[in-house]
Amino acid sequence: MTINIQSVHFNADKKLLNFINDKVEKLNTFYGGLISSEVTLRLDKNDASNNKISEIKIHGKGNEFFAKKQCSTFEEATDLACEALRTQITKYKDKLVTQY
Repeated sequence: MTINIQSVHFNADKKLLNFINDKVEKLNTFYGGLISSEVTLRLDKNDASNNKISEIKIHGKGNEFFAKKQCSTFEEATDLACEALRTQITKYKDKLVTQY
């Protein structure tokens, strides 16, 4: 699966990029039909502690999955978004299995 990571108005460090790659790549174990993913990291304009946003869009065979989470760290936001995507992917896969 191809993973594109875009950080808006800041430069993400290598440790963060590796963390995101590992998390998103693990989603392949739940459904092999995933083709590519786009990860967007943004800082919210307010100065509150929960100002880091992680958006993940995954393109699969015949479907698209999306999750957006806002937390105090990019790692936490990415982790929660991947968990939401895992739920979406497993529900989609179960739906495919019950159709056939």
